[in-house]
Amino acid sequence: MVSPPRDKPEPTDELEDAPAKTMRLYLMRHGIAIDREDPDCPPDPERYLTPKGIQRTRAAARGLRSLRVKPAALLTSPFVRAVQTGEIVCEVLGLDPKQLRTTDALKPEAKPARLAEELVRLGGEVICFGHAPHMDEFIAHALKATAPFTALKKSGVACVDIDSLAPLRATLFWVLTSRILRRLGN
Repeated sequence: MVSPPRDKPEPTDELEDAPAKTMRLYLMRHGIAIDREDPDCPPDPERYLTPKGIQRTRAAARGLRSLRVKPAALLTSPFVRAVQTGEIVCEVLGLDPKQLRTTDALKPEAKPARLAEELVRLGGEVICFGHAPHMDEFIAHALKATAPFTALKKSGVACVDIDSLAPLRATLFWVLTSRILRRLGN
C-alpha cells in the first residue's frame, strides 16, 4: 500500500528560531604542570604534569565519571600537559585515548571563535582539554559576556550547554573545581 504524498509543513517562526544544534560541552583545564620557574622546565608547549597534577587530575576524572560524563568527541590542545590530562580522563572514563584529537583551536593564544568553528563539525557530548585564560574567554564568548567571569582552576571543569553554534548561543550549566570533582569521585 502506498501512502498519499504529504504536504510539506510551512515554516513557522517557531521552527526558524529553533536551535541549529545542541551540544553539551565540558571544558577542562589541564592539571598541575611543572612550574615555569623550575630550572628543569622545558619550553611552554612541552611542560608536563607533575606527580601531584597526575594524581589530582585522575581524582577529578573520577568525579566526571560519577557525573556520568560520556563524551562522543574529545579535543585537546597540542601542549603536553593538556594531552596528558585528556589521556588520564580517557583512562578513567574507559575511553580509547586514540579518540583524543589535537587542535590548535585549544592553544592558549587561540581566539575563542576558532574553537566555536571547530565545534560545528561535532555533536552530542564533547570534552575539551586546554588552558587558562583561553577556556574562560571561550565561556564568556559563548555566553555573549563582555569579559570572562569564570576562572577555571587546574583540573577544574565547566559544563556549557550549546543551544546553537551558528550563531553561537549557550548556557553555563555548572563550574566545578578539582576539589569538588575529587569529592564527587570518592
